[in-house]
Amino acid sequence: MADEVLTSENRSNHSPLDPPSRYICHVCQKQFSHYTCPRCNSRYCSLPCYKSHSERCTESFMRENVMEEMKGMEADEETKRKMLDILKRFHSEEQEGMDDRMEDDDLGDDSVLSEETVQKVLSGGPINFDDLSAEEKKHFQRAVASGELSKLIEPWDPWWLKSSARNISLSKEGTRLVQPLIEEEASSSHQDYGAGYQPSEIPPGPDTLLPPVRKLISREPSPFLAYHLVDIIYSYCFTQRLYNGDWQSDAIGSATVVLSVSSVLGQTGQPETVLEALSYCLERTCSPEYRHMGGLQFGLGLVNDVIHVMSLGGHALICLLCDLQKMVQAGEKELKAEKTRKSKSDIRSKLKLAERKVYFIMCWVHEQPGEAWSSLAAIVRAEKSSGMDYRGGKNVPAAKNKTESRGKVLIEEL
Repeated sequence: MADEVLTSENRSNHSPLDPPSRYICHVCQKQFSHYTCPRCNSRYCSLPCYKSHSERCTESFMRENVMEEMKGMEADEETKRKMLDILKRFHSEEQEGMDDRMEDDDLGDDSVLSEETVQKVLSGGPINFDDLSAEEKKHFQRAVASGELSKLIEPWDPWWLKSSARNISLSKEGTRLVQPLIEEEASSSHQDYGAGYQPSEIPPGPDTLLPPVRKLISREPSPFLAYHLVDIIYSYCFTQRLYNGDWQSDAIGSATVVLSVSSVLGQTGQPETVLEALSYCLERTCSPEYRHMGGLQFGLGLVNDVIHVMSLGGHALICLLCDLQKMVQAGEKELKAEKTRKSKSDIRSKLKLAERKVYFIMCWVHEQPGEAWSSLAAIVRAEKSSGMDYRGGKNVPAAKNKTESRGKVLIEEL
């Protein structure tokens, strides 16, 4: 017996032998309704009908759900602003895409998400990866691999490209000129970038005086430290761009990336030329592990970052190295808090050594004359202009063998 079709909201009591009544969609008047609007109780059959039945109703409903969800989140104003921007951008792009597909009668068949998943999203309920169907998981993984989801993330503007970076000023001892007045502020804002801490536009300089290099080592420092600095700056810029300026979200991962890209910090390398330093960094950038970032083109952009940072002068370099030191320290601290396995214990040892090297380089940079950095930037620019004869990293193995046979130590502790 065919189901009874009703167009009114009058419900009747049904027994198991009497099939339930079915209602026509109040919007299109063509299909049976499957859902009910939680605000106005209007019946509808699909997502397009839900969106078109009342703009005031749908927009206010989604806005209230978003605001209710954000009330339960413990985040500062900056995080809230970023999240709202992402949601607005996502909503506008989704609306444009839905408007383009409304001309097709079979809209439901072309939708990436099923009706059930869409209803969960609209109702404000949590969605996990396991809740998706096999087809939805495939589309999600494809969007991740293609970088489609990255459109929802606002590109990061590196601090060293900001105009304020040209006005960085530190004291003669290498410390920042303005110190926090309250001791609690200083400890909370600089304790390894703890939860809720948002760094300022420019990374702050050291809080304590930088000692002379002669107090850190018992002999003359290596004449190749300038080339080691090129390697270290490259690894810092690489990590910052990889994490879109938010390395605090994954301190262990970001510190591990620094070790992976830098031959000086991660492989005890000692490049003796700018070409040798950049060749290793570019080879790591073009490796399968990081090729998705853009390969050689991305690496050459990072070389421009190195040149730009050096052109800012010694004070900017000290702020960069101080930020890198905190990055490594944060990764080491999180590893220490975890139950360390042998592999993680090895990483902790590397991070501890890397932190000492960064601090030593920072003290060395503080003692160099200001004109040294413009000269070093010119050398890096010349190597980049000449193409650096980069052919898949063929120069690197020779440099690596030379490093292994030499066996020098970059920092000799007193």
